[in-house]
Amino acid sequence: MSQRYTHIVVGAGAAGCVVAARLSEEAANRVLLLEAGGPDNNPLIHMPAGFTKLTSPDVNWGFSTVPQAQLNDRRMHYPQGRTLGGSTSINAMIYIRGNRLDYDEWRDLGNEGWGYDGVLPYFRKSENNERLVDEFHGSGGPLNVTEQIGHNPLTKGFLRAAQSVGIPFSHDFNGAVQDGVGYYDVTQRNVRRESAATAFLRPNRKRPNLTVETHATATGVIVEDGRAVGVRYLKDAKPTEARVEAGGEVVLSGGAVNSPRLLLLSGIGPADELRALGIDVVHDLPGVGKNFQDHMDVYLTAETAPVSYNGEDRWDKAVRHGIQYLLYKTGPVTACVAEAGAFLRSSPDVRSPDIQIHCLPAYVVDHGRMKIKGHGVTINTCNLRPRSIGSVTLRSADPLVEPAIDPAFLQDPYDWKISMEGFERGREILNAPAFKPLIRRERLPGGDVKTEQGVREFIKQWSKTDYHPVGSCKMGSDPMAVVDTQLRVRGLGGLRVIDASIMPTLISGNTQAPSIMVGEKGAAIMRAGAIV
Repeated sequence: MSQRYTHIVVGAGAAGCVVAARLSEEAANRVLLLEAGGPDNNPLIHMPAGFTKLTSPDVNWGFSTVPQAQLNDRRMHYPQGRTLGGSTSINAMIYIRGNRLDYDEWRDLGNEGWGYDGVLPYFRKSENNERLVDEFHGSGGPLNVTEQIGHNPLTKGFLRAAQSVGIPFSHDFNGAVQDGVGYYDVTQRNVRRESAATAFLRPNRKRPNLTVETHATATGVIVEDGRAVGVRYLKDAKPTEARVEAGGEVVLSGGAVNSPRLLLLSGIGPADELRALGIDVVHDLPGVGKNFQDHMDVYLTAETAPVSYNGEDRWDKAVRHGIQYLLYKTGPVTACVAEAGAFLRSSPDVRSPDIQIHCLPAYVVDHGRMKIKGHGVTINTCNLRPRSIGSVTLRSADPLVEPAIDPAFLQDPYDWKISMEGFERGREILNAPAFKPLIRRERLPGGDVKTEQGVREFIKQWSKTDYHPVGSCKMGSDPMAVVDTQLRVRGLGGLRVIDASIMPTLISGNTQAPSIMVGEKGAAIMRAGAIV
């Protein structure tokens, strides 16, 4: 090993960028950040509406799931960011933290220090909120959070319609009360995307003790005498592995798919599964890749008045919008598309909102890959606390072979119940008289689909991921836990996992902000304690 660092961080996504930046604040540390993708220099990354075009392997892993038994055995498209900033460079920029009771549940599961009171300071530490400064929101942090420049008429119609059916208006989903309908705050700065890379890496790239390697695909953690001492990786698709040494600790921040994948490739995981693939067992840890959870979207669409964003990417219009954006920072290019949403309860008995609804003022079908003529609106509905538990496993010992991703969508009958209820609540808003001036007709599934069986068949054919995978290296003290409350891999020294995979349960909302919080708290834990 010719290169030696204090810390090696694998994965420059929501948490990894935070960890690398925070560790490098200490001059005595020498930090290496490895990212499998390239630099975030694609201009579409930085224009808010550009994310709708970010589907190429240059910036997106483009995974697929295993066949989903409840969804007509579909292999579902499963995007994940593959560039500096990870998925924060290709997502819709929505800033949602979840519900305070989500974190109290983590604490009650035995994760002391991870209740809401224990995580709120780290949400506030990251944040520079242009709109709010109070007990819930911070000012002066690296991550800029702001309101959107403008809202489509369909978004405004959605808000009126939701209020007309009894959903109260909310000015802050991340404040004292989550329930309600309102506009989303977004991670943007000066009407440009604010990713984990632009917020935490870019201002610090000139630090002499921070090295960022892109096009560096980690293939294994090197373990000697029960301690992680380095990482193997492929650089620029060269066939020969490079090796780097960590005198302090190795931190995995690849996310809920790639962190368990790397542990398994390193011989850390369920021993029987590893042996079956011919991988030498370094450490038998049965929970690696288990407890995998994700949100599933059920959406419906309607034909609308000609005010949607559909067709605005036609070349002549795109040129005009591009000029407008460059000169005035206004127009369709500023849109995050999912401009507003709602949090509501499937019944009065649930402890907090368990359904989230997004309004997208455009046809967005099959991840936007299906083109539909005309103007439309898409209403996404989501069961926020699914009970179905899936897994991430290896198909092969070859580190370049895609893992087997199984979210196990709708495996638990309870998830069917809440998904059906969410769909009906979305349809209620769509059909509200307050929305009628803009709505022509329901298109998917169509007004003639009214029976429970008809809706079930529609869900089987059209549902998708909401891009919120977590839990596959869960935090805890039970036999299936992978990390402890200090995010140290149980039974090994010098190795931590700091990303969404450590979440023991899925939070009630989008996962960008919680993943950044995990990075902040994880880095603070590392800096406060001795090397282990």
